[in-house]
Amino acid sequence: MWKGRFAKETAELVQQFGESISYDWRLYKHDIAGSIAHARAQVAAGLLTGDEFASIENGLREIEADIDAGKFEFKTSLEDIHMNIEAELTKRIGAPGAKLHTARSRNDQVATDTRLYCRAEIDTLIPAVSKLQLALLDRAEKYAATVLPAYTHLQRGQPVTVGHHLLAYVEMLERDKSRLQDCRKRLNVSPLGSGALAGSTINLDRPAVAAELGFDGVTNNSMDAVADRDYIAELLFGISLCGVHLSRLSEDLVLWTSAEFGFVSLSDSHTTGSSLMPQKKNPDVCEITRGKTGRLLGNLVAILTAIKGLPLTYNRDLQEDKEPLFDSIDTLGLTLAVNAEMIAAMEFREENCLEAASDPLLLATDLADWLVKQGVPFRHAHELVGKAVAESVSSGTPLDQLDLSKIDAAYTPDAQTVFNLQTALAARTNPGAPSVENVRSEILKWQGLIQA
Repeated sequence: MWKGRFAKETAELVQQFGESISYDWRLYKHDIAGSIAHARAQVAAGLLTGDEFASIENGLREIEADIDAGKFEFKTSLEDIHMNIEAELTKRIGAPGAKLHTARSRNDQVATDTRLYCRAEIDTLIPAVSKLQLALLDRAEKYAATVLPAYTHLQRGQPVTVGHHLLAYVEMLERDKSRLQDCRKRLNVSPLGSGALAGSTINLDRPAVAAELGFDGVTNNSMDAVADRDYIAELLFGISLCGVHLSRLSEDLVLWTSAEFGFVSLSDSHTTGSSLMPQKKNPDVCEITRGKTGRLLGNLVAILTAIKGLPLTYNRDLQEDKEPLFDSIDTLGLTLAVNAEMIAAMEFREENCLEAASDPLLLATDLADWLVKQGVPFRHAHELVGKAVAESVSSGTPLDQLDLSKIDAAYTPDAQTVFNLQTALAARTNPGAPSVENVRSEILKWQGLIQA
């Protein structure tokens, strides 16, 4: 493609070092769609006849069908998906194929292809996130009233319900979807027509091309258009944060499935055994999810590092955007799918959850609230409950069995009414709090909002 300027062939090692066809072949549908739209604009500009356009479109559709069928031979010597398709098109249809690249560069071509690719993949990821949310909602509904401890610093804090705990992840995942949707809006502008960096003296109808490709508009600066990879970095950030949320969920499940907690049982279909220890049932899906999250974060760092020192406009470093992008999309898609399947099949051991939540120390804050309602300032109430807890620990007497009146006269016999889990949960009626009524209301809300 640049033989007019060079006297020697590109060295084989350079070809091997610089090729991207081994991975960017997956952009082929988007590259073909962009080429057809570009050719249609060439017709409108008088650069192609109707017959030439038909020949180009038919040729490109045939190439697409061959790639779909696995019959297309990709050539490393042609570097990338763009030149592989263009060279094959010209080989098949002759002169019209050689006209296709008029008024565009591989710089605006690849920017267009990757935007189309990201848009399509976002449209696949969002329903996958929704599917996981629905699996969580199904379990939240089944265990809406199942009480278990909530933790801070991995120490038992206060009682909540399984439903409330799982709804926390539904909230996180909804934010993940929102970030993906926002990213989609920002990336959905067409750079095609920006050329190598300064547009072209042959002016095609950029808005028409953008409309045909489903873009909301066109980029406003040709230099930014070919240099910009913000949309990839933003998408990889959204994917990474979603992975972080999945990793946190995985860590909860790793803990909950352990003998020390014993709150959850995962299906045999979503666990593995040991090659040596016959008794083992390992939460491998959760552990691999945690591990893959590091990979997602690494891909984000890779793209940020690649672009951080680049002068305007296009630099070949930008070729390094695709492997992290493709890998992160593939990784998150599979991780979402397997987690949705695993969550849908998991069961809670309600008796173990209730036993852990029945420790009266979990209601120490409720006891301080009771004192406040009797007129005791909170800081003093906190101190009085702290003394009661210290007495409970030192004497080995459960907090709800202490004679609290010996600690302070502010404690009346009515203080014992605090130590009832159902009453304690029912009192938490403020928006966002874990009363069973609130939890069930939230589940209904989410079920109405999330589409399968």
